[in-house]
Amino acid sequence: MGFPDVRPRRLRRTAAMRRLVSETHVQPSNLILPMFVKEGLIEPRPISSLPGVVQHSRESLRKAAAEAVSEGVGGIMLFGVPETRDETGSGGVDPGGILNVAIRDVIAEVGDDTVVMADLCLDEFTSHGHCGVLAADGSVDNDATLRQYELMALAQAEAGAHVLGPSGMMDGQVGVVRRALDHAGYTDVALLAYAVKYASAFYGPFREAVESTLTGDRKSYQQDPANVREALREVALDIEEGADMVMVKPALPYLDVLARVAEMTDVPVAAYQVSGEYAMVEAAVANGWLDRDRVVLETLTSIRRAGAQLILTYWASDAARLLRHT
Repeated sequence: MGFPDVRPRRLRRTAAMRRLVSETHVQPSNLILPMFVKEGLIEPRPISSLPGVVQHSRESLRKAAAEAVSEGVGGIMLFGVPETRDETGSGGVDPGGILNVAIRDVIAEVGDDTVVMADLCLDEFTSHGHCGVLAADGSVDNDATLRQYELMALAQAEAGAHVLGPSGMMDGQVGVVRRALDHAGYTDVALLAYAVKYASAFYGPFREAVESTLTGDRKSYQQDPANVREALREVALDIEEGADMVMVKPALPYLDVLARVAEMTDVPVAAYQVSGEYAMVEAAVANGWLDRDRVVLETLTSIRRAGAQLILTYWASDAARLLRHT
């Protein structure tokens, strides 16, 4: 019986050797922390389906943002939860609306020490829970929605956001927002386009986090989970319209799509490790089935390995701490 001439295990023998030859690295600066701020709260409110994640008050948001920056997290993505909603999502357009106020708060707290991002979508602000303005037949009116996105973008830029994240999956949304920002003089505000956003079953806990009032579904504007070519077309269109970065959402169920997107583009690629991905791991950990720290880092590494330069994850601060000791 012969012995092997090639021994790859030599490069796996010690932790120091494994670090030396590691092909994929996750850094805290790769991570973006999504944060929810709820209008009228005095103290943070836990989100039952997202253990460890809260709806913030304005005060706790500022404190948590500063803590995330101290951990080295690369950016913060803000979502607002208003007390009242209407048919057109006017709270997202209002300069005094909770999201725009929160942007100002976080900018005042951390300034340019991190990248402050804002979700640019109407779903948190509409009484029907859809991402746009409804037509008379109950469908989402793409072009009427774009007019609201223009106003929302200008409000967020005026509040000081460094990056806007158009996430509603309306046709032409990136181009409309880019032109509106440039015309108003906000040429330095960047766009992280939710270019590939699937009509996924993994968003459930997020809907609790933003107290969604959605009736029906979003399959007529979010993408079909069966399709890849459609996703690549959306990416190409968003880049042509002026996207500075593009995103794939969700992350883990669509690593193949993420890899294809990373191969086709020369702009930074992000992936959103969504609420359902987070909740599944936390539930398994609570039952003693998984090692939380190892699974968190393994999932983030898989997303990075597939091609994401940026990862939105509710574990951003925790993972940043883990990475410093890995």
